[in-house]
Amino acid sequence: MNLKIPIEVSARHIHLSEKDFKKLYRKNSKLIPIRRLSQPGEFASKEKAEIINGKNKIENLRIVGPLRKNSQVEISFTDAYNLKLSPIPKLRLSGDIKGATKILVKGSKAQLKIPIIIAKRHLHCSEKDAKKMKLKNNQIIKIKVLGKRGLIFDNIVVRVRKDFKIALHLDTDEANAAGISKKGYGRIIK
Repeated sequence: MNLKIPIEVSARHIHLSEKDFKKLYRKNSKLIPIRRLSQPGEFASKEKAEIINGKNKIENLRIVGPLRKNSQVEISFTDAYNLKLSPIPKLRLSGDIKGATKILVKGSKAQLKIPIIIAKRHLHCSEKDAKKMKLKNNQIIKIKVLGKRGLIFDNIVVRVRKDFKIALHLDTDEANAAGISKKGYGRIIK
């Protein structure tokens, strides 16, 4: 395929349910958007949290809105090593938290344990774009990253939804390996 695919870096972040958000912050508080993200309706919020594993912690994790049905923390392998997590969280699609390891999350008012994952690399794709590119939901593809540190990422899960905007999401470890600081481009290869 010859279509240039935008590549975005998905840094560590937290998705919260309304119930967990109200526990970690105040019952009457709301997420305050500070920046829109590329996927429709999603935003980086003003609110941040801390994740803690014994003496190890990562501060200032951005909460991504809107609030979701289930809470989850998304980190990279490097984050997992720095937190000294054992076992290392499993590689999963966002939203797949059944049986996931939990980590302590500290908000401004409370703390609680929330599932933690390392998100699989994935391609967001609208139904229209998927049809045009002959892609199916949950199909596994490869994308060649363009640029000076170009490389090929395998095992990319296609996620199709009517309102998605096309973009490959990589975590910071993957993006660093490809020399991508914020955005890059690639091409689907078969």
